[in-house]
Amino acid sequence: MQQRLRTTFAITAAAALVGGLLLAGAGSVAAAPSGLSGDFNGDGYRDIAIAAPTGKIDGKTGAGYVAVVYGTKSGLDTSKRTLISQATAGIPGVPEASDYFGDRLTTGDLDGDGYTDLVVGVHAERIGSTDSFGTITVVWGGASGLASAVDLAAPLPEYRNEFGWDVATGDFDGDGRTDLAAVNLAFPELNIFKGPVSRAGKAAGLVGIDTWDETGINADKIIAGNVNGDGATDLLVMGQQESGGAYATRGVLYKGGTTGLKASGKVAGGYAATIGDVDKDGYGDIVTGNFMEKSATEPNGGPGGAVTVTYGSAAGLSTRTPVRITQDTAAVPGSAEKGDQFGWSLSAGDTNGDGYADVAVGVSGEALGSKTAAGTVTVLRGSAKGLTGTGSVSYSQDTAGVPGTAEARDQFGGSVKLTDSNKDGRAELVAGAFAENSGAGSVWLFKAGASGITPTGSTSFGAATVGGPSGLSYFGDVLAG
Repeated sequence: MQQRLRTTFAITAAAALVGGLLLAGAGSVAAAPSGLSGDFNGDGYRDIAIAAPTGKIDGKTGAGYVAVVYGTKSGLDTSKRTLISQATAGIPGVPEASDYFGDRLTTGDLDGDGYTDLVVGVHAERIGSTDSFGTITVVWGGASGLASAVDLAAPLPEYRNEFGWDVATGDFDGDGRTDLAAVNLAFPELNIFKGPVSRAGKAAGLVGIDTWDETGINADKIIAGNVNGDGATDLLVMGQQESGGAYATRGVLYKGGTTGLKASGKVAGGYAATIGDVDKDGYGDIVTGNFMEKSATEPNGGPGGAVTVTYGSAAGLSTRTPVRITQDTAAVPGSAEKGDQFGWSLSAGDTNGDGYADVAVGVSGEALGSKTAAGTVTVLRGSAKGLTGTGSVSYSQDTAGVPGTAEARDQFGGSVKLTDSNKDGRAELVAGAFAENSGAGSVWLFKAGASGITPTGSTSFGAATVGGPSGLSYFGDVLAG
């Protein structure tokens, strides 16, 4: 599976020690909470969390950490940042080899105080000397940014199989409070912590959903969004479904409502997804990415990957025929070739302020000449017709104005995030290349203008810029905000 592919590479490089909290101008102590999604310090600007899950902390290879960069009126400012690991004061746990702290992230205001909180699914954390693995750490937002944290009480005391394998937040029952969904690879596979969640880590309630029993699809990846335009958040669950003795990737929409999440229709599967209103009709549209091509089964993928758009409606999934887009689709840059990994990562946001959600697509396996897996990012434009190839643009490290030089196996586009960090109504692009510099990793910041994302004025940085350890860390492997 996508994240497992990332975290099973050999860990060989040495790294410097990272310890306590680094906080430089994250926000004024007097700042009032904005209530803005993704705003950890309540100053009215969205921030971003950048995972470095294989970073060495306290000498422990693969312990992992998260760097938080705060938004300002000029955009994301790397001088205003926080480093968070299990060695940080106020964060539960201790760094251990192969914990991969940070390789599952989401955000949401779990305690209802107006500040966005950071949720870390530490699925590889061993529980004592047992055979159970996984915990969920909530790092609380506040006027000074992210600081103290709590581990949530496990819903299943008897057994946890990589609990926190994926996490997502939303108001799934429409009561005005943020809930947290978490994947536990043991049954029941999906656990819902009903909000609010107290600073002591106690949820208002716990619900278990066995997605395999209900739908025939195991819970692997979960994505929250509002598909039918009502007052409750819906949840897309993606995983594997058995068909004719083989397993193929598939998705199912769980519609939110006053009685909680209920299984609805199925959609094209994949290993990445995002939800955004690409046709501006008031309903969220589901975009799934299968970097191994639609209906492909592991381990043999198709030509180059595909994304599929399943449109939303007042009833949930629209009767409109889903649209499949590849690099062979008209006006999409490049051509579909096996191993391109078109759809490895996805993010939705309005890049030019026209009210239509656009979609950034990571093409992390794209070859540039003889440089295999150098990687690119393609931005598909939303319109009244929906998501199409018209107006799409592709960027790489070889694009004029973009820092760096494309190299084989960088995997630029391994992560993407569209976010409006400077509050101008246009989403900028954040792109990660976790394999850059032999796995040290780097992140690129692209600005957005009247015509959308532009390479002009783009910048890049790695772990050293934000005070992180050198060496193998997969900095930029996961982005959240």
